[in-house]
Amino acid sequence: MKPVKIAIASGKGGTGKTFVATNIFNALIKENIPATIVDCDAEEPNVHLFYKNGVLETETEVFIKVPVIDESLCTHCDRCRQYCSYNAIFHIPSLKSISVMEELCHGCNACFVACNDNAINPKQKSLGKVRRYKIGEQHHFIEARTHIGVYSSVDVIKAAIAESSQDNYVILDSPPGTSCPFIQTAHRADYVVLVTEPTPFGLSDLIQSVETLKDMDKPYGVVINKADIGNNDMFEYLRENNIELLKKIPFSREIAENYSKGILYSSADKGMRTEFLDLFENIKNRLWK
Repeated sequence: MKPVKIAIASGKGGTGKTFVATNIFNALIKENIPATIVDCDAEEPNVHLFYKNGVLETETEVFIKVPVIDESLCTHCDRCRQYCSYNAIFHIPSLKSISVMEELCHGCNACFVACNDNAINPKQKSLGKVRRYKIGEQHHFIEARTHIGVYSSVDVIKAAIAESSQDNYVILDSPPGTSCPFIQTAHRADYVVLVTEPTPFGLSDLIQSVETLKDMDKPYGVVINKADIGNNDMFEYLRENNIELLKKIPFSREIAENYSKGILYSSADKGMRTEFLDLFENIKNRLWK
């Protein structure tokens, strides 16, 4: 069985990205197809709201190495500050004042390389946790969750996706937007589903996502949620740019009400379950060609 990782992403929040991700996963559960869903929105994970019956299997803390400067050895050459791309080192050479702003540190280790005086030592800093839950016999839910105030969630996301490395069918619920967390998630996927809505904001953010994925040379397709509201600009953009429309989901008050209660529509509607299963099979078959 060839592994398949599908990222469900969006250029903005609130388009229905998690709705699509959880319903694909739920359709796989209902059909007894072994699968794992990874909540990569580490700053505000919410997939757990739909799988409260999961049994915790493992919990792993994610650390990075942050610098500690020994001022008794520091010659105030300023190399560490110059090497730091994230402005995490504050230094006034004339006053011989130097300090590390840990909340800005990305753990890139450039300062350790820069220092010629052995004045910088590493210290472990916890960024967050990765939890793996078992749902039934063949399904798993992995959650990435950063601690409050952590500047970047990238390392926690990478650890969560790595936790799914032995699983065959993996659905990655990507963070919204097109910044580093999205890129790290999409980079590790075999295919990216972009979820959008037919509004001016939705189109603007979709264009940014598409351009980012083009630069990454990553295959993708589009799901339009609430497809019967808004205008036709989204559909014209997809047609003009030969971007595949994978699925249209109509606006439904019933769907919204059920979802707000933590009820997945693919559980309540067998036809909807079949549609999400077909979406998965369609993508899987392309990747296996």
